Amino acid sequence: MKVAIDLRMATGNGENSYAANSRLQTSFSAYSQRTIDLGACRRRPYWRRPVLLKAIEELYGSLPPRSTMVVADLGCSSGPNTLLVLSEAMGAIHACWRDQEPEEEERQQSRAVEVQFFLNDLPGNDFNLVFRSLDCYSEKLLGVEEEEETPPCYYVAGLPGSYYGMLFPSRSVHLFHSSYSLMWRSKVPEELSCGTLLNEGNIYIGKTTPHIVIKLFQEQFQKDFDLFLTFRSKELVSGARMLLTFLGRKHEEMLMHGEISTMFELLAKSLLSLVLKGRMEQEKLDSFNLPYYAPSVREVTTLININKHFDIEHIGLFESNWDPQDDSNSDIVLDCHNSGENVAKCVRGVLAGLLIIDHFGEDTIDELFVVFASILTKHLVKAKAKHTVIFVSLTKGTH
Repeated sequence: MKVAIDLRMATGNGENSYAANSRLQTSFSAYSQRTIDLGACRRRPYWRRPVLLKAIEELYGSLPPRSTMVVADLGCSSGPNTLLVLSEAMGAIHACWRDQEPEEEERQQSRAVEVQFFLNDLPGNDFNLVFRSLDCYSEKLLGVEEEEETPPCYYVAGLPGSYYGMLFPSRSVHLFHSSYSLMWRSKVPEELSCGTLLNEGNIYIGKTTPHIVIKLFQEQFQKDFDLFLTFRSKELVSGARMLLTFLGRKHEEMLMHGEISTMFELLAKSLLSLVLKGRMEQEKLDSFNLPYYAPSVREVTTLININKHFDIEHIGLFESNWDPQDDSNSDIVLDCHNSGENVAKCVRGVLAGLLIIDHFGEDTIDELFVVFASILTKHLVKAKAKHTVIFVSLTKGTH
């Protein structure tokens, strides 16, 4: 698998697209889920949205007149969620601009502080859908409707490429944001992709995954995350910020009920059922591994400290229900069948292009996700399942 080419969400905005099934990844909803205090968050819980708004306000306020503030969203994907960071950022900037109450000449100068947004993802991303959405969201991006005054100007550009490489000129970006992207690896570990080692019956880390294979996944994460931090440090200006949100795990143990490993185990079980029916070959299942790794907070903290390019301002966890339509804090699933179907649709929107069409073929995709929804339903009867999500706020260090 060539991740730079093959890794993409389901395109378009149809029923099975990522755009129509990406509510889980919504970056700035109010989040009824509980915050799990950890580290710096023990004394005070931090939501992503307030931290983002504070970062935007501080960075914008520090810029001199007639300058440009550069904000980049890494792993933007496509659909409604793509434009949320733009909307929130411009809302915060407009509030700063409006609260200044300057004289007319000073107001003209403040207007000269413009904002350049870059939306980044791999070349296979549906950028056409993103750009078609811009006109529909123009008023929301401004954070205002009809007003006589014109807030600061903003510009939006797409930037295809991998964030595990250099994307911008040195010292040119003020804020990096990334939501639900950094658990994806730059590639499957070579020993797995070439068949030297096998992870039979699994598509990620499962209960039967050999320890040596788990170590390969971990090492690939360590290499990728170090590259990510190093390149972003080169691209950021002094005093710049980086806000990262991605799926992880609550405990150091690799396999815990309800976390992402369990979900992928259930998907592998669904694939195996098709193998047993003669609908696909066992070799197809055994040769496939997701370019993925969900780290613990300790792993993330350790790598940031070793890299030495960033200082950790906040790091913590929160939980998100597997069912993207379920915002409740309850530990009970009221409708397991409906929730199972919701989760299956969400996973299909994320993995359809990457997993099914490119590796297993398109013939069995509908059947697979019917089976997957059924298996999920049975799993949710036992207990409500939740994702663990890591949130990190970093400042560029002076090391």
